[in-house]
Amino acid sequence: MYTPSSFAINDLHELQQQILGTRLAVLVTHGDQGLQASHLPLLFSPDPGPNGTLYGHFARANPQWKALQNGAEALVIFAGADAYVSPEFYPSKAEHGKVVPTWNYIAVHAYGTAEVFTDADRLRNLVSALTDRHEAGRSNPWKVTDAPADYIDGMLKAIVGFALPIQRLEGKRKLSQNRSAADIAGVREGLAASPDVHDQALAHLMR
Repeated sequence: MYTPSSFAINDLHELQQQILGTRLAVLVTHGDQGLQASHLPLLFSPDPGPNGTLYGHFARANPQWKALQNGAEALVIFAGADAYVSPEFYPSKAEHGKVVPTWNYIAVHAYGTAEVFTDADRLRNLVSALTDRHEAGRSNPWKVTDAPADYIDGMLKAIVGFALPIQRLEGKRKLSQNRSAADIAGVREGLAASPDVHDQALAHLMR
């Protein structure tokens, strides 16, 4: 990821918080079938490995897991808030007009090679943990044990799990740091006034 130094996220805790805050990641590999990408909910544990470990699963019918099994390096993309930045937000537009549109965003890229597993107990623990995470806060949270055991056993046979220790992390926080203080304030105010909740979320991060 192209990351000028002024946009780089170097704090490990901040990188990990972005990972934890991303509900659906994109896992990219290159193997015998070329580039492949899957959109996956993942679990993150900060303890194993220098940068933490990611856990997830593929449908067994998805051939991408075979690339991981063969040792392919994976890139996992965690996209955060983003917003279009109009030149109209910049006070400098009125001064000299030398402004163009851009995009503000936050993103984290994680790299590593994964261990693939099909052990039923390990898969059950994984899908239970994923379910508990995303059912948390619901008035009547569903649990894996709510379904018939033989049904879950059959579903587990249709997936392949993986554990991906993060060997390298890159983070980018592009929030107009390369602009003047007046232009940064103009972007923040312009996005905050937008009816779009995504724009408002990005404005909040610029405070």
